[in-house]
Amino acid sequence: MFGFRYLKTQPTQYVIVFRNGKPLREGAGLALFYFAPMVSVVVVPTGSVNVPFMFEQVTADFQEITIQGQLTYRISHPRKTSELMDFSVDANGQHLSDDPEKLPQRLIDQARVALTFQVGTMPLKEALSANDGLVSRVLEILRNEQTVVALGTEILGLSILAVKPKPETARAMEAEVREELLRLADEATYARRNAAVEQERIIRQNEPDTEIAIETKRRQVREVQVEADRSVREKERLIAQEDMEGQIFLEERRRQLVECASSNARREADDQAYAIEAVLKSFAGSDAKILQALATVGMNPGQLMALAFRDIAENANKIGQLNISPDLLNEIIGKQGRA
Repeated sequence: MFGFRYLKTQPTQYVIVFRNGKPLREGAGLALFYFAPMVSVVVVPTGSVNVPFMFEQVTADFQEITIQGQLTYRISHPRKTSELMDFSVDANGQHLSDDPEKLPQRLIDQARVALTFQVGTMPLKEALSANDGLVSRVLEILRNEQTVVALGTEILGLSILAVKPKPETARAMEAEVREELLRLADEATYARRNAAVEQERIIRQNEPDTEIAIETKRRQVREVQVEADRSVREKERLIAQEDMEGQIFLEERRRQLVECASSNARREADDQAYAIEAVLKSFAGSDAKILQALATVGMNPGQLMALAFRDIAENANKIGQLNISPDLLNEIIGKQGRA
């Protein structure tokens, strides 16, 4: 009413009120009344802004790539920005010019220049894998860029989301990588086969060694068994020898006993012969009749009768007739039978 207007801004908006080209009042998040015919109001947004971008660049080996990313910035010095660009607003708070929309494009252009300079010194493969290094170098260039500083802006961050080559180049690189992977797979297969062959060779080489070791153990076992058998046979031989020596000793003892018994028997026979010879010598000069008489000492009546009949028989030529009664004969025969 009557040219007076009311303006209320957010904390992320910096307000500058100009009158006759001179700032009367300024600050962030102001709420104020102003007289529109006499003053102009500038509202500069100070919040962070994300600006996406996508560039086509050429690498050092003349290969086209597409860089897709995002730039984050904020207006840190609203007074500088308002001096270089028109951020004035109308009664409804809308900007009167398109300068607020041009500011992100100016920053994107600076980022594109920096990326062009960096990518132009890299070959394709390096550019495709240099995201982190590329971001750090470009971000440093932007923060030190005079245009960025003069516009009162501050670069908060830079993100490169994708770096893609042309489809034909991508297919060629895929083919190259695929062939390389296939070659590596073949090498791995060959290496595995070689390892298997080597293991087989080692196994075959170890088999004779194992057989030799087993045969050596068997030979050692046989030698131990032979030595044990030899020891057993030696013990048996010693035992047999001891038994033989024992038997020989017994036989020798028996022989000695037999010789001793024979010697004793001979001595007894010699003693008896000597005694008989001595007896015979004592009777050598004696009369035969006397000896006969001595021999009859201790005889029984039957033996005496037998001797008497023998004497009768010897002197039969001197006897004319001999009568023997039956009683005497029966007596003799009866005694002989009882005897």
